[in-house]
Amino acid sequence: MAHVERLTVYPVKALDGMDCESVSVRPGGTLAHDREFAMFDADGDVVNGKRTARVHDIDTGYDPETGTLTVTTDDDSASFNLRSEDGRAAATDWLSAFFDVDLTVKRDETRGYVDRREMGPSVISTATLETVASWFDDVTVEGLRRRLRANVEIGGVPAFWEDRFVGSDAPAFEVGDVRFEGVTPCGRCVVPQRDPDTGEQTPEFRERFIERRRETFPEWADEDAFDHFYTLMLIARVPEADRGATLAVGDSVEVVSAVET
Repeated sequence: MAHVERLTVYPVKALDGMDCESVSVRPGGTLAHDREFAMFDADGDVVNGKRTARVHDIDTGYDPETGTLTVTTDDDSASFNLRSEDGRAAATDWLSAFFDVDLTVKRDETRGYVDRREMGPSVISTATLETVASWFDDVTVEGLRRRLRANVEIGGVPAFWEDRFVGSDAPAFEVGDVRFEGVTPCGRCVVPQRDPDTGEQTPEFRERFIERRRETFPEWADEDAFDHFYTLMLIARVPEADRGATLAVGDSVEVVSAVET
């Protein structure tokens, strides 16, 4: 049976994720705590994995009860309360030194600093992760999960299940009582090409990915909705009426019609 296998949010954009047993949908349509904080340079540009591979040299943990971020490197460790101005200032100083960038840590509780701020959670199936990991000798399912950084993972469905929710006459799906509508496939950047632990590039990752993605593209998907084959994961939208609801691991998932009646 189709169900929610995993829920993951990324409290600080570009840093490590946090698995959740349950999570609410924010008023802005994204998941609570997801990209709640982000690092911005003096020009207002975000500091993330697309910009620097240094993100792979830091391990982080986050306590949603206290708002405490813990950072660990080979040489140092520290903790900061990101919900206080003083804590964010201290985190700003530490992270600026680590990334060698004059940056500021900012907070957005309503929507978070997701890449597509008008959209919502990212979705992928467990079978997709298993299939794509099998294309590479040294890529594990858990490693690929960390490379792709999806919010909602669906179990009990075939590989590339999420591709059916974009394009002409695409259906929607419901997680429990929460409706998800597909908005766009997720074109990938340089980050999935790197080992999440070492930051080293996996040789010919993009080339092999595109070749195998083309070969295995599912017949139920609308290819016209995909700009290219270096695309994996669905970016979805939760309608306003369902925001504020809670998703939980184990929730049933059901494909429903494109138009609500």
